Amino acid sequence: MSERLIYLDHAATTALDPRVLDAMLPYFTTEYGNASSIYTLGRHAMQAIDRAREQVAELLHARPTEIAFVGCGSESDNLAIKGMAFAAQKKGNHLITSSIEHHAVLHTCQYLERFGFKTTYLPVDSYGRVNPDDVARAITDQTVLVSIMYANNEIGTIEPIAEIGRICRAKKIPFHVDAVQAGGAIPLNVTELNVDLLSLSAHKFYGPKGMGILYVRQGMRLLPQLQGGSQERGRRAGTENVAGIVGTATALRLAQEEIPQITPRLTALRDRLIEGILTIPRSRLTGHPSERLPNNASFSFEGVEGESILLNLDLLGVAASTGSACTSGSVDPSHVLVALGLPPEWSHGSLRLTLGKENTNEDVETVITALPPIIEKLRGLGM
Repeated sequence: MSERLIYLDHAATTALDPRVLDAMLPYFTTEYGNASSIYTLGRHAMQAIDRAREQVAELLHARPTEIAFVGCGSESDNLAIKGMAFAAQKKGNHLITSSIEHHAVLHTCQYLERFGFKTTYLPVDSYGRVNPDDVARAITDQTVLVSIMYANNEIGTIEPIAEIGRICRAKKIPFHVDAVQAGGAIPLNVTELNVDLLSLSAHKFYGPKGMGILYVRQGMRLLPQLQGGSQERGRRAGTENVAGIVGTATALRLAQEEIPQITPRLTALRDRLIEGILTIPRSRLTGHPSERLPNNASFSFEGVEGESILLNLDLLGVAASTGSACTSGSVDPSHVLVALGLPPEWSHGSLRLTLGKENTNEDVETVITALPPIIEKLRGLGM
């Protein structure tokens, strides 16, 4: 058993960076004002939000007025997709997305279908990549939004966002990108990516849970989904979470600044994980071999249940994830792995290992050593 927790589920959440906590603390205690109040304490809160907005805008190469702070990545996706769809209802009712999106996107599109919208769910190749030509072919005179994720949360595949964005821009179709998994891992430049809306979640890059960002390019008509006050330039009603906003901006700045130092080390650890784990018989890498997040190593093992792998790793002090979802007593394979074309005997045995900046070479070697006997034992038990 490992003496310490080996945490390899950074795609699920990350620990709050101590520097982020330090930036947040005053807004829980002495600087507790409501940013809508006109007296000094309230003005201090608004000034902190303004500074955070400017910081995020600079990091994304956007204008401060284009940045909205929201409650999480799911809310950001919902606001982008519902907000754009309902605002453009008179123009058209067609949405385009991919078959491997996060449920925050897929379920939002399905929700809109109850209101007369139609969705095209684009296929992906065996690595999980969307073909930009498929996007171009799917666009009709009724299309009001295209939503494609930057990087997949399960298999780590990075999509050709800039190319898709160019197609959408040429056809004057708004383009939303769920960049929740990419936020702390790859540079974010909304101009170079040709995106109109972009969603982020703070707890994926060592920021606070319960905070998200939505970039909305100037000129995009967005119908707010929360009614009440006029906070966030009328895009999201509700008293601002000043501490959360300050923490989100600080975390994004630190994550983006540290990419040049951290990415090479994470990539090397990832590649060692992949090399070591693929020595296991009847194992395969899921996702793109090179166009993938630097911290994501995802696998599938024939004839094994993913949950059983996780439970055995947990007994050894290793926290990981699987693409399967336990639904009403039965384990269903991940919709992502099904979209890749994996047969059931492979898609049930998924394992996602996502690294973070505190992981070490020893962590990786421990998992490479521990996993083969676990897989062998489970196959012997028929699990």
